[in-house]
Amino acid sequence: MERIRLGLVLHPTRDVTEVVEIIERWADRQGMTLAVRAEDSHRVPASVEPLPVDRVPVVCDALISIGGDGTMLGALRSAVNDPKPVLGVHLGRLGFLVEVEPPELPAALDRLAARDFTVERHSCLVCDVCGDDVVAFNDIALVRQPGAGFVSATLAVDGQRYGFYRCDALVVSTPSGSTAYSYAAGGPLVSPATDAVVVTPSAPMAGISRAVVLSPDESIQLALTPGSAPVAVEMDGRIFREAATSGALHVRYRRDAGLVVRLDPRRYQERNQLKLSLLDLPLLPEQLRELLPENLREQLNRRQLPPPR
Repeated sequence: MERIRLGLVLHPTRDVTEVVEIIERWADRQGMTLAVRAEDSHRVPASVEPLPVDRVPVVCDALISIGGDGTMLGALRSAVNDPKPVLGVHLGRLGFLVEVEPPELPAALDRLAARDFTVERHSCLVCDVCGDDVVAFNDIALVRQPGAGFVSATLAVDGQRYGFYRCDALVVSTPSGSTAYSYAAGGPLVSPATDAVVVTPSAPMAGISRAVVLSPDESIQLALTPGSAPVAVEMDGRIFREAATSGALHVRYRRDAGLVVRLDPRRYQERNQLKLSLLDLPLLPEQLRELLPENLREQLNRRQLPPPR
């Protein structure tokens, strides 16, 4: 088996100790090395090499995301300039991207080392936000500050103005991100096999009131108009800029910007279809359990038990 180096990307607040110990024991048996960003070095054993945050995806052959979809998105963003395969270990709640449960991890690592997996390619949005470059794999949003009025912005596509928005928020999403903020705002579910950009207004008051689906080859500009409320700019759910009152958001679509490891694509697809079918059901979490297939209920119950010592 070819020696590889794995980079660990940790959920910022959840206890990842048990999962990291599983990975460390496996790596020691295989003679492989692990790395983590320096600010997380206090959360991992001393054998894991601390590196500057921008070096982890550069020097590692693959990344292991330990958390939920937010952690996975962070791992993908960190490697966007040199995409590396990212294996997701599930510690979150409702994950669409993450595939592996902690009990499955040793077998998953064996397959990762043997390169016995497929790669699911993800596109991202490359955004110029008032001169600053950011990337988003799910969405980028302009969100009004509560009590301060409305987001007021114009839409231009390939330099041609199409209309204006007056709303609580404007969400620009990828197909993968169409199940997140855009969907909550009333946007369509877009197949991840499709290349498209969706612009969705949340609580529109005037102007364009429906979601707009655009070509991935078109450039998009959303420019704040005079009198717009101060807006926060969110990137994959994280605040990138607060209280902007002027400027423009320029968006382009980049294909194959992220590589997600898939060990069982069919099982993953079936699980996601089930999750999508549950999104609109007005049931409590404990009621949703009863709708899950028995094998998924067992996996969920195992994940909620205290890990073995």
